[in-house]
Amino acid sequence: MRQTGVPAHNSTMPITPPPNPRIAVYSGTFDPFTLGHDDVVRRAARLFDQLIIAVAVAHHKKTLFPLQARVAQVQAATKNMAGVKVLPFDGLIMDFCAAHQASAVVRGVRNLTDFDYEAQMAAMNRKLRPRIETIFLLPDAPLQCISGTLVREISKLGGDVGQMVSPAVAAALAGAHQAAKGS
Repeated sequence: MRQTGVPAHNSTMPITPPPNPRIAVYSGTFDPFTLGHDDVVRRAARLFDQLIIAVAVAHHKKTLFPLQARVAQVQAATKNMAGVKVLPFDGLIMDFCAAHQASAVVRGVRNLTDFDYEAQMAAMNRKLRPRIETIFLLPDAPLQCISGTLVREISKLGGDVGQMVSPAVAAALAGAHQAAKGS
């Protein structure tokens, strides 16, 4: 028999289990969930076996929508995306990642201002959990100007946000602003 340098199959050799699934977490308040967020989710979902969208409680800022409404918006927008799961979270994102065995955090970066902030957060997160990487993704160029803050303000003032959010989110924004006017 010819020698190939490849060991013959031996049934006593241990079988290596498949590698752990690559899990990433994309966190934010998603108030509201914009088309920019949607674009980052689609890009990240192609890179990982599972993407968990962690919708933050948001102690640090006042949100227009309560947590369960924001979770529902993200679930509706991602319901047909394979490997994407939506969960609420409270606390440190690194603890959430560890609890869900994530190896990476995904962050959307629209501009240099975002990058400066996110780079500082990534460095701090690395101190907390050195084995969890931070991955920066840029949304598609036409979506880079969209921010939740601007969408809320434009919607509140009666502007058309149809190119910034899904129709369902646009309707939710209109409803929330209408309810606020009635109060």
